[in-house]
Amino acid sequence: MKIYTRTGDDGSTGLHFGGRVRKDSPQTSACGDVDEAQATIGLARAGADEDPELARLLVRLQRELWVLMAELATSVSNRDKLRPGETLVTAEMVEGLEALIDDLSGRFDPPKEFVVPGQSQTSAYLDLSRTVVRRAERGVLAMTAHGSYILPYLNRLSDLLWTMARWQEDEPLPARPRE
Repeated sequence: MKIYTRTGDDGSTGLHFGGRVRKDSPQTSACGDVDEAQATIGLARAGADEDPELARLLVRLQRELWVLMAELATSVSNRDKLRPGETLVTAEMVEGLEALIDDLSGRFDPPKEFVVPGQSQTSAYLDLSRTVVRRAERGVLAMTAHGSYILPYLNRLSDLLWTMARWQEDEPLPARPRE
């Protein structure tokens, strides 16, 4: 099987369960934003070699983003073909992120000031992922079907990534000198 199909040479791309849209459509852009978020989470995962728990959690998030992208890449007319948890984001997936946030939040003292990203390489990658997820959230706002859990999922995911970044920070920044 060849990786190229040439079907997109006309500026269109295929949808899940059939149909095509222009590559510059809001739907395709939203899928691209989520794809970029998934890739930045992979960047964070690549730096998590010494923390198997973090690596496992990040793989889980990457796989869940496949589910989200499948839903995004499906036309409204084919929405009934989506399968919960496989190609359709569910309330349980959102609740799973909330449980992770609650668990991880109990493992560190919350910052008392605005966070300056970059305490560690892993936390910086997680903060980068969070900002890309926030952009993806803005991009899918107009694309989500009524009753979809895509927006709550992305909203919780960005909160989780912020929480994971704080959890992974080596140590707090020293206090700022007073002028």
